[in-house]
Amino acid sequence: MRIVVIGSGGREHALLWKFSRSGYSPTLFAMPGNVGMEPICKLVPVDGSVQMMLDKVLELGPDLVVVGPEQPLANGLSEHIERRGIRCFGPSADAAMLESSKVFAKELMRANAIPTAEFEVFSDFYALSEFVQNHPRETGRVIKADGLASGKGAFVCDGDDLVLEIAHRLLVDHALGLAGARVIVEEKLVGREASLHFFCDGERFVALPTAQDYKRAFDADQGPNTGGMGTFCPARHVNDELLLEIERRIVAPTLGAMAVNGMPYRGLLYVGVMLTDDGPQVIEYNCRFGDPETQVMLPCLAYDPIDAMIACVDGALDPSRFSHAASGAAVCVVLCANGYPDHYDKGIPLVSPHCDGQQLLFSAGTTNRDGKWVSNGGRVLNAVGLGVTVSEARHHAYELAHRACVPGLRIRGDIAISEVE
Repeated sequence: MRIVVIGSGGREHALLWKFSRSGYSPTLFAMPGNVGMEPICKLVPVDGSVQMMLDKVLELGPDLVVVGPEQPLANGLSEHIERRGIRCFGPSADAAMLESSKVFAKELMRANAIPTAEFEVFSDFYALSEFVQNHPRETGRVIKADGLASGKGAFVCDGDDLVLEIAHRLLVDHALGLAGARVIVEEKLVGREASLHFFCDGERFVALPTAQDYKRAFDADQGPNTGGMGTFCPARHVNDELLLEIERRIVAPTLGAMAVNGMPYRGLLYVGVMLTDDGPQVIEYNCRFGDPETQVMLPCLAYDPIDAMIACVDGALDPSRFSHAASGAAVCVVLCANGYPDHYDKGIPLVSPHCDGQQLLFSAGTTNRDGKWVSNGGRVLNAVGLGVTVSEARHHAYELAHRACVPGLRIRGDIAISEVE
């Protein structure tokens, strides 16, 4: 079996690592990948365009293509590949609007009574300003850019002054370009977060092990939102009863609505939920594996994901074959460049510390420069610890993270602190 993984980050490294342990013994390719992946796959350079990725896929002739990042899906890569008779795990561009357009997703939720925060949509700063002034909120609001913003399009605002500042930045200063041409202003939900992932075949679905992500840049959930500073799996606060409620109230009606709209959802559906006093509410959908949730879910997955992915693409998913129960526990600590998610340096010299049997080091924003391994992005490395419990896994993750954390990088110190036993 030949498998191509599209993408270059820690999520894709984790997918390749899991595939490398498959009973299918696949030949693996990463497009474009990064240097940290080279021991387990062949890197295939591409420029990011759909046409070039499609051409390279056709040259390689894989049995399965797995798309990691959201942008190629939004650009229609999945359907282009499938039209050539090659299985591609990832939704169509229309279905991927659940992530590529926050407005589309929120309006779908509203129309189908899927629980989410109350919201309004604006493309004009002055209309937004008038709304905020006429409807003051003491509990805070969240502003979200409509389009894709690499995990940097959501802003949690404790006061309306900050709401107006962010709105001006997006709608007037065009800080996020077209991605911020429309914005959502919604109520700030209060509760504990959870990251839920589901294999979907357009009609049926099956949950993966649950995880919790840490979005804010600094300890105690301070600082700006990021693409994710760490995760742990399983999330014990999402018990079987709560998972069933989320599936009944959120996942099933979402897939049903997408099918009715003529855009059946096949691929990996990420549902970020806030567990409020009024029950679980959707924070966001993503149309692919979360990053860095993938880095902890896959080590805890008790079955071969290749089987589930092929079944999803073929519209033949049998939920009874796949259990959402986690096998063991995992914790991921993200090593990011100082200054991330704003301005940060690249080219930081990195080290590759030894990993014992309870540790994994996934390469994210890295490259080879003049024969040296250096940083090439904001989130640079993922230190993953494994264990019987989350507490044990956390110990292994931080032991590795501290050895890998060179000058110029930083970590949060409180990932999975709630799970310490």
